[in-house]
Order: sequence, then C-alpha cells, then structure tokens
Amino acid sequence: MNSLKKDLGFLEIYCIATGTMISSGIFILPGLAFSKTGPAVFVSYLFSGILALLGLLSIVELSSAMPKAGGDYFYITRSLGPLTGTISGLISWLGLSMKTAFAVIGIAEILFIILGVNVYFSAVTLSVFFVFLNIIGVKDSAIFQSIVVVGLVLIVSFYIIVGIGNIDIMRFERFSSGGINSIMKTSGFVFVAYGGLLKITTVAEEVKNPRKNLPLGLFVSLFTVIVFYSLMSMVAVGTLTPDSLSGSLTPIADSAKTFSGGFGYYALTLAAMLAFISTGNAGIMAASRYPYALSRDKLLPKIFGKIPSHPRTPVFAVVLTGIIIVSAFFLKLENLVKVASTSIILTYILIQISLIVLRESRIENYQPTFKSPLYPWLQILSVILYCFLIVDMGIKTVLTSMALVFTAVIFYFAYGRIKNKNEYALLHLVERITNKKMHSDSLELELKKVISDRDEIVFDRFDKLIDNALVYDIDAEMNLEELFSMISEDVADKLNADTETIKKSFMDRENLASTAITPFVAIPHIIVEGEKIFEIIVARSLKGLVFSEEKSSVRAVFVVIGSLDERNFHLQALSAIAQIVLNRKFEKRWLNCKNLQAIKNLIQLSERRRFE
Repeated sequence: MNSLKKDLGFLEIYCIATGTMISSGIFILPGLAFSKTGPAVFVSYLFSGILALLGLLSIVELSSAMPKAGGDYFYITRSLGPLTGTISGLISWLGLSMKTAFAVIGIAEILFIILGVNVYFSAVTLSVFFVFLNIIGVKDSAIFQSIVVVGLVLIVSFYIIVGIGNIDIMRFERFSSGGINSIMKTSGFVFVAYGGLLKITTVAEEVKNPRKNLPLGLFVSLFTVIVFYSLMSMVAVGTLTPDSLSGSLTPIADSAKTFSGGFGYYALTLAAMLAFISTGNAGIMAASRYPYALSRDKLLPKIFGKIPSHPRTPVFAVVLTGIIIVSAFFLKLENLVKVASTSIILTYILIQISLIVLRESRIENYQPTFKSPLYPWLQILSVILYCFLIVDMGIKTVLTSMALVFTAVIFYFAYGRIKNKNEYALLHLVERITNKKMHSDSLELELKKVISDRDEIVFDRFDKLIDNALVYDIDAEMNLEELFSMISEDVADKLNADTETIKKSFMDRENLASTAITPFVAIPHIIVEGEKIFEIIVARSLKGLVFSEEKSSVRAVFVVIGSLDERNFHLQALSAIAQIVLNRKFEKRWLNCKNLQAIKNLIQLSERRRFE
C-alpha cells in the first residue's frame, strides 16, 4: 500500500501551518533579533512576512497544480530535474528538521525552568513521543494539532490586546541600531519563523479538496501569523527595557509579566509550550514526507517510501526524521537558527525558478487552480531579495549554504543518478527553445495522474474510448470528402463494413444538416448496422476544414460511430463532447496541444459530468 489517506481539511491545514509558524520564531527569537537591530525588530518580522507572501503565491500555484507528498521537493524535481530535486529535498528536510529541533529544545528549556528536568533528556523524550504520534496517523496528529493551536491563538490574542495598551512609546526612540541594513539582516535571521508554509505543502497529498482547502488554509494562516508576529514583537519592545529584551530566550513571557504579573508570565509560558509542541508535532509530520518522496523517486533507498497497510503512514521516514532532529540538539542555538533559515530561503529561491520553468515549458498538464499574479516579475524580484537575505547573514551562512548544496550533489551522483529516470519540465523548455526532441510523454502522463487524483476524476467509458481512439493531427489542406475517406478506410475493418458505405453515410448525414456545432468544432455522427459497436475518432486540423459556408475553418472534429443498441450511450457521448468543447479555454488549449497524446489528455481531463 503506497498511497496516503486524504484526511486533512481547511481547519487542519490552517492549524498545521499556523502552529508551526507561531512557535520558537516568536517566543525565543525576538530577544536575539532585538540585539541585532533594536526596536525596529517588528519591521524585520513584517518584511520577512512580506517576502514569505511573495514565495507563498508561487507555492500555492504549484501545490494547487501538484498536491503531492514532498511538496516543494516534488515541484522542483518535476521542473528542474532530479539533481536539483535531490538538493532541494535534502536541504528542505534538513531545514525543517532543524526548525523542529529548535522548537523541541524550547519545550525542554521550559521544562527545565519549571521542573528542573535535564534539557537533553526532555528533548529526546519529546522527540520519541512526536515520532510515535505521527506513526499512529496523520488524522490523529492533525486533531491534536488543532486543539493545541486553538489554545495558542486565544492566549496570544490576550497578550496582544492587553499589551498594546501598556506600550511605552519612548522605547522606540532609537529605532534601529544599524539602519536599513540591520533590518534586512535581521529579516533573514528571523525568516525561519515562516518555514511552516513549506511544511503544509509536504502533506498536500493528504488534503481533501486541495483546489480549495490548500490556498485558503495557507493564505489565512500566513496573514494571521504576519499580524501576530508584528504586534507581538512590537509589544515586547514597548514593554521591556532594552537590557531585559536583548538576548532573552523568553522575551514574550517576560513582557507579559510586566503588565499582567505572574498570571501573564505563566499564561505566555503555557502559550510558548503549546507553540513548541505544535511545531514539534507538525514538524516531524511535514519533514518526514521529504525522505518519503525522495524514496518514491528512487533518490533514497526504497525502505523510506514504504507505507504499511496499517497505520498508512511512512513509518521509516518518520523514524529517520526523528533521528535527524535528535542529532540537531547538539548544535549551538544561533547556528541552528541560521542553518534552518538558510535552508528555507534556498528552497524559496528554487520554488520561484521552478514556477518560471514550468510556465515557460508550456506543459499541457500543468494545470494550477490558482495562478500567481504579476508573473514573472514577482518571481524574479523574490529571487533577488532572497539572495540578498542569504548574503546579509554573513560569509559563514553563505559557506554553509554551499556546503549543503555540495553534499547533496555528491549524494545524488553516488546514489540517485543511477536509479532515477524521471522526466522534468526543463527538458520541455530546452526543446521549445532549440526545437529538438528531448523528452517523452512521461511527465505529461504523471501530471495527468496527479490531476485525476486532485480532482477525484473517475475515468468512465467515454474516457476509456478516448484512450484507444484514432486521433489525427492534420497539417495539410484537406476537404471534407478526403477526411471522411481517410476515416472510413481506417475503421472499415473494425466495423466489418465497406469503406464506401461508411463514407456515404457520413456525406449523407452532412448533406442533411451540417454537423459543425460552432465555427471551430464539428461532431459528425452516424448509426451503423450491427450490435455493441461504438467508436470515437478525433481529428485536429490546424489549417481548418470547410463544413459549410458559415463554418469554413473547423479545427476540432469528433466523429462518433455507433450501432442502434448503443443509442443511449451515443447521446451521452455527444453530451460529453459538447461540455468539453464549450469550455472557454478549449480552443486555445486545443491548438496548443503538442502531440496526439496531449490531445487525448485534454479531452480526458476537461471538466464535465461523468457517467457511471
């Protein structure tokens, strides 16, 4: 059993994304970030949120087109190839695992303050608990996540509402210690706080109605978090002295204590605990889908892609992710944050490039239900800004990025290159530029399967007939009689009839009344003798066929031939064709089909009523 259950709705998506963002990124980082830029720290959070939104527009487009396990890894691999996909998958896996480790350490630190329990013992024990929870099942994990996030949002809202009234405006007098440059550097440092957006895409395959729930859940979550981060960091700056805030690992709880006493301190400590728990839980859930997806593509050993019949979760991938998280506990905190932020920013860069390649390759079965606005300028601007964020974090961060990429490249050439043969969109783009055949139809067929799963399409008898249908792509001048002669000759043996008899039936039907239902589409249909006979033939004429004086440039021809006992299905087939050709995008997509398989894909994936 290698399929994942679709158990996640809008609420689960919102809670997973929100819970993984409202965590260590705001309950620990503001003090460290304040020491870098001063009171302007809330601007850094706001600017990072805007950059995350630029990335999210592309993420939502890609996830609406390809809701598959592995999220950004899947999009990047199918766009830029398995080498880049391996780099992206391993870096994203590492980045989200580091972010999760950061959150688990946060829980352990709170337990140490309250109970005096050893930090490393608590962190390892909690990791084992989250691994077990995610092995049980994504639905149980998501329910747990939703309960935690509801409590978290309520406490955070209390902190903001009460805290705003206690802000000392004079605390913002020396707004930024290093000007715009320090704000930018700090934006890169806190970018890890928005890594939860990537997490939800990794479980996209497990989302019910992804066309609606994925975009809605992600956008609502991000806007919630941008508002919360900006206001929470503003309240912290306005209620704590610079010495108290700078470098504090519990800045929000310390801030709450200044205006709500012990109650506020413990309430926000509880909120931090809930936030870290939600990140730890969802982090393992999301990060584990990277090795699972890499394994399905034969870029990691196949054991990590196995899903037992019960509990239908990628057990081995979850366990491996838990081991990576435990290993990260021994890194210095600031280095942990920088590695996580760098990994996430690199992934955002590759996502933007992938979207450009997918669009420019003009793959027919790349069919997002949401399209990023201002293409491609938004994507180009985002890549430039993300590169600045990495550079602004310092030479060590740049070298770390290069080391991560180099390690992934070595792993690909040592293992993945030998086994992975997946096609990718960059080949289609190069083919389009050079006009040389460089690919098969395997990517189109894979995306066709993705669309049918996403839209829950159950192929009916009409679709199966299209699979086996004769399809003509006519690029020469041809009149109606020549078209019917060609079709009659090719179907005569199947129908056990004379070629001239079939041709005459077509011409008689056309003389009775033109079968061109629009200037672009014609549906010639005839009844033949016999039983259980039904055939559909499809023809595209780029130069146009003359069906009548009014319809003198017909480009799409659907020929229907059936025996009298198939009358009911004959009507159903005509209805299906009518629904397909009346779609407002049909004509453009029909003319853009690259080959015969693309024509079949277009017909089968078009929206219409399916018949049992």
